[in-house]
Amino acid sequence: MGVTNSNKVISTDRIDCDGSLKVTLALTAAPDIVSNPTDIALVLDRSGSMTGSPLASMKDGAKTFIDILSEATGGAQSGTIGSGSHIAVVSFADTAIADTQLITSVDALKAAVDALTAGGSTNHADAFSTATELLEASSVPSKVIVLFTDGKTTVGPPPAPVAAAARAKGITIYCIGLVGTDGVDVATLDNWATAPSATHVAVTPDAADLEELFAELAANISKPGATNIVIDEVVSPDFVITSMLPPSKGTATTSDNHTIQWKIASLGTTASESATLEFFVRHTAQTPGTKKVNQSITYSDKEGNKVTFPDPLVSVDCGIVVNPEECPQPVDVKVDGCSDAVLVDLGDAWLESLGRIIQVDVTVKNVCPGKRVALAVILTEVDDDGMEYQRGMKAITIPAHDQPGCRDVLVRCIKFVVPEDLDVSGVPGAMCNPRNFRVRFIAHNIDTDYRCCEAALTL
Repeated sequence: MGVTNSNKVISTDRIDCDGSLKVTLALTAAPDIVSNPTDIALVLDRSGSMTGSPLASMKDGAKTFIDILSEATGGAQSGTIGSGSHIAVVSFADTAIADTQLITSVDALKAAVDALTAGGSTNHADAFSTATELLEASSVPSKVIVLFTDGKTTVGPPPAPVAAAARAKGITIYCIGLVGTDGVDVATLDNWATAPSATHVAVTPDAADLEELFAELAANISKPGATNIVIDEVVSPDFVITSMLPPSKGTATTSDNHTIQWKIASLGTTASESATLEFFVRHTAQTPGTKKVNQSITYSDKEGNKVTFPDPLVSVDCGIVVNPEECPQPVDVKVDGCSDAVLVDLGDAWLESLGRIIQVDVTVKNVCPGKRVALAVILTEVDDDGMEYQRGMKAITIPAHDQPGCRDVLVRCIKFVVPEDLDVSGVPGAMCNPRNFRVRFIAHNIDTDYRCCEAALTL
């Protein structure tokens, strides 16, 4: 069968600016269908929500699936599914029906697919039950359900127990989903499919992609497992890899904090087999937005399996951050090899002296859009008697933001220099004493809708 499924999933779709998430890479491979005949129930959703382009795209995908299996089993020339394998078409809406039995005729299978019309509700339980009954009557040891759906269950009993019963009988279940605003729940597909769900579930929001999903699954079903697998994963520059768990099969290494290479000597060469790799990434950029977690991912193996991985997106919320003060610019100084002393003119220093540097951050709460804010930061030092001594004040203008509502604004890296000769809270004359300070903040809106009385009031 080759690689029957590949997936990449992330543990959450939303993180804070410095947030972390788990990434899971997964593969499933199985032996060659020619030497291991397989009976497949192709279970297709024909409920009312499939009307129009979804139904047309599903039909194209299903017929492509049948063609690829015919060619892979050596039956293309005679128009059959060869090498002892069979396919049945099952369709479902309010109820499920076997549009064909487990047969080998490509024309009959395609005709059954072409005859499907959309209408009615969605009964997944009956779909699984009908497909299971067909496969139970087969003497072929390898049995597979490939279920396509675009909607949630609307009639019939809960399908999860029926799917579980099919899996318990040795039937492998793959699910293909067309997702949308009111579409199928991906977590539900995960629950129905054979574990691990990451390698047995494929979804797309675009009906135009269905033919490709069906074709990839069929092409991989026909190949003899996979050997000498190499997967190279490069995460986006906005993320770094923080840790990695040992893969369930093979070995994985990192060459830097952006790159992972996963190698598997063989997978699915004697029986259907899955492998997963989990690693953790942290967002390090200071920019918000919807971002790709990976920059690139490539796959290769000795058999030439065609494998693609999803490209998951995560929404990053960095809030609003203001950096009012830049770090001082350094001056480059070069000292020749044998110089005992060097005299360098470093230019002017602007009211900054060596000493301790206090750097503070403050969050100004509920800053509304379109309003600049004036922020004062007052630093004092406190002696043993509780007396305060001025050590500095800074006035900062926080620029207006254009977010849709009032937001908290983080003001970072406000720096004060406090020379040691001003120490009043430690031991006089000593260096590096503990010193006690107080910081006060005053903030107010610069821009308001206030106007002086512009008209006389008549009472």
